[in-house]
Amino acid sequence: MKRRDFIQMSGLGMGAMMLPNIPIVGRPVSAEALLDGTVDVAIKKRLADAALNAAKAKGATYTDVRIGRYLNQFVVTREDKVQNIVNTESYGVGVRVIANGCWGFAAVVDAKSEADTARAAEEAVAIAKANAKLMTQPVQLAPQKGFGEVSWKAPIQKNAFEVPIKEKVDLLLGVNDAAMKNGANYVNSVMFLVNEQKYFASSDGSYIDQDIHRIWPIFNVTTIDPKSGKFETRRTLSAPMGMGYEYLQTNPSDKITGITTRYNKGYDMLEDVIAASKQAKEKLTAKSVEAGKYDLVLDPSHLWLTIHESVGHPLELDRVLGYEANFAGTSFATLDKWQSKNFNYGSKQVNLFADKTQVGSLGAVGWDDEGVKTKQWDLVKDGTLVNYQAIRDQAHIIGEKESHGCCYADSWSSVQFQRMANVSLAPGKTPLLVEEMIKDVKKGIYIVGDGSFSIDQQRYNFQFGGQLYYEIKDGKIVGMLKDVAYQSNTQEFWNSCVQVCDERDYRLGGSFFDGKGQPSQSSAVSHGSSTARFNGVNVINTARKI
Repeated sequence: MKRRDFIQMSGLGMGAMMLPNIPIVGRPVSAEALLDGTVDVAIKKRLADAALNAAKAKGATYTDVRIGRYLNQFVVTREDKVQNIVNTESYGVGVRVIANGCWGFAAVVDAKSEADTARAAEEAVAIAKANAKLMTQPVQLAPQKGFGEVSWKAPIQKNAFEVPIKEKVDLLLGVNDAAMKNGANYVNSVMFLVNEQKYFASSDGSYIDQDIHRIWPIFNVTTIDPKSGKFETRRTLSAPMGMGYEYLQTNPSDKITGITTRYNKGYDMLEDVIAASKQAKEKLTAKSVEAGKYDLVLDPSHLWLTIHESVGHPLELDRVLGYEANFAGTSFATLDKWQSKNFNYGSKQVNLFADKTQVGSLGAVGWDDEGVKTKQWDLVKDGTLVNYQAIRDQAHIIGEKESHGCCYADSWSSVQFQRMANVSLAPGKTPLLVEEMIKDVKKGIYIVGDGSFSIDQQRYNFQFGGQLYYEIKDGKIVGMLKDVAYQSNTQEFWNSCVQVCDERDYRLGGSFFDGKGQPSQSSAVSHGSSTARFNGVNVINTARKI
């Protein structure tokens, strides 16, 4: 989902959509209280047990129940004005079952009693039995132990939803003011906030209570040349994070080559917008790139998107199997390549892993939406494809004894399915910083920030742009470039990787709205890396010839 689409749709629900008081197990309890911790989890457990028992009575062999309260807030500003402040809230219960060997799902909004969740479970079983008439083979779930009653909370320091709107507005308008004072002609800034309060129960014996927070502050500055009328932009270099408001209250002040700032644990939005305003102006007079082969030095603020598109998506097992083809198709990394045990995905310097546990990442949770404990696992080891991303009903296909714990639904009303874990490039093992990497580059381009991209239906041939481009000659950055994009294919690109900076440079980027499925669902996922060097990559000039 694109940011503008999210704003347009959420704008329909402008203002706080508060849920009414509803009776739970014979007592009036507000929907807010149901999942914000002021009501004992025993009430959630009784709602879930009603569904579990009803499904079993109707013939289900497996059942899981998700009780969810989803909060979204965003504050939208432009120059010296507030354009929109939106709060949305959604609460309901989704029940998924296996009956007669087939999946069934049903959901109920504003569940008012145990009778409501029981009816949803009975409906899910009826749907499963109807689906079973068309089934070619029964669902095969990987074994999963029950965890009993457990909980997980994002380790935030300050709940962003508790911060007054005025403080958020003042921050964004201050950012806009700084942009205008430093050369921008136009600027808009937005703050996105998400809180998912989720309770999961299953017939395996798990009762899991989780509280998940995400934050994403963004801006876009535009500078116009008054003589020619041409303009340039520069977007934020912030990464969306699984953090609280403390993300905006930490000043890292850790520089990289004097061009950008390393945003690992905190983001200085004011510092970034001042730099962006000056860089957008500099882009107006930057030299247009000469097409050809270059060694690329790719900053993590850029490389995350290339990882997302050329590694994260093609190694989703449902795409590999052809079960999923929405949003740029299936995958070139078919099972025969993995089965060969020697498929060369990249060079020896390339180690790519999936991780649902990394603190501060967008995808970090304690358990996934199938009640599977999250973990880290290898996808590409020393350049060789070694694994995919798989959930409970896929694990047996690749000989795994358990799910990888990467199942997710974006709402209580959506069916959970396989989603991308945080997929990252491991830092290099040899001590190396960005400045040292650049010193060895004879003819290259240093790229910062993500830009436009295009990739084919098998996630193989692609093209990527960025935000900032700097020419490297004989080991030195000599000036800014523009009109840059590089083209390659996944295997060729990752095999051109010759160096990766060490863990001191490791940073997260990510997608706040990663679309997949039909009907479409949106998830949030992070991708980490250190700055990496890729030799001999084809660069094109994207300037329009009039």
